[in-house]
Amino acid sequence: MQFSSGPDPTDLLTLPWSTPLEDWPHELLVTLPRGISRHVVRFVRIGGIVYAIKEIFPALAEREYELLRALARTGTPVVEAVGVVSNRVTPDGVELDAALVTKHLRFSLPYRALFSRRLDPDLETKLLDALAELLVRLHLVGFTWNDCSLSNTLFRRDAGALSAYLVDAETGDLRTVLSSGQRMNDLDIAETNLAGELLDLQMAGMLPEGVDPLATAQSVLERYERLWAELTQPQTLGEDEWWRIEHRVRKLNDLGYDIGDIQVNEVDGDPHLLVQTQVVEAGHHRRRLQDLTGLTVQENQARRILNDLDTFRSQAVMPGTNVDEDTVARHWMTDVFEPVMEAIPDELDTKLEPAEIFHEVLEHRWFLSEAAGKQVTIDETVKSYVDNVLKHRPDEQAMLDMDLMGIGAIGDETEDEAWRTENL
Repeated sequence: MQFSSGPDPTDLLTLPWSTPLEDWPHELLVTLPRGISRHVVRFVRIGGIVYAIKEIFPALAEREYELLRALARTGTPVVEAVGVVSNRVTPDGVELDAALVTKHLRFSLPYRALFSRRLDPDLETKLLDALAELLVRLHLVGFTWNDCSLSNTLFRRDAGALSAYLVDAETGDLRTVLSSGQRMNDLDIAETNLAGELLDLQMAGMLPEGVDPLATAQSVLERYERLWAELTQPQTLGEDEWWRIEHRVRKLNDLGYDIGDIQVNEVDGDPHLLVQTQVVEAGHHRRRLQDLTGLTVQENQARRILNDLDTFRSQAVMPGTNVDEDTVARHWMTDVFEPVMEAIPDELDTKLEPAEIFHEVLEHRWFLSEAAGKQVTIDETVKSYVDNVLKHRPDEQAMLDMDLMGIGAIGDETEDEAWRTENL
């Protein structure tokens, strides 16, 4: 057996691998909602961890295991592949299919469970947005799904929206880059599968009246194309139009994506410039900032702070020299971040978490400098921010109003907890 993570492999060795999965005793199994699958799938709990086990042809099990692992390394949202159990034989000498072991994605639900509970009136929109974004992310790393469907996807609630995770990768293929034809073929398959699944939901009475399954399936492709164009479309601009690059970056940030770097090339000697962005995986800036400073912040906060670090490096720490990032980060913490935090009065420092306060100070400096027509110092900014902004802010805890947390946010969590207690 091959395992990449999880508990002591001996825990998994104790499972009855010489028995067909469909005949495993019920006392070993956990009842969880799951999607439709062409294979036998069972859930087991070992040491507090729930695993999904799927019987599948050995070569396909090994291939899917490697694909899931490769996708996980790119930061793509997929289930975690734990191992493959092969060479299974019954006591009577009958060969069995291999078993692919993945870790169950906590708090996730298949699409039919979401529709059966119907806790969100905007479910269709959020579900299709999540699926379109997952397809875009897969195509960006060179993966063709070849069987995109709601059944092969798990969904998790994400701050009032939904996040989609790939579950079934056995039909997929990973390349360096995809052609337009390969992407279009994947989208055609997705449209066909989605239309069928939505028609099935309609027949079961789970779709609201007025929702057209075929038009809804088509809308996923439209959502995909809009996002794909925003992330990958080259942009030509004149030499005096550099501001448009910042506009493009801000737009991508608003969509929830980060920029790894920007390639700039001349086009056939033309004085215009061709700008091609490259997108990095979610969480990139948060991890980088923590490595440099030890600060644990949210992704958008990390992006803003790293921008300030870059500015600090170019203006304050030996301009024009190649000072390493660690040295710059140490100077920045001592000369910028810590003085700002120390300047916040004790009675106000619980209004917001430190990283959010620092982010707002930077935003406040930008507005002050814009109004003054010159760069305002950080000391002047902090004083103005404390007097004119922070003092008038309510405590962060007071903002946790149920009406602001999204439809069913509290009730959903309570229901999930009760369900997990009953079933696990």
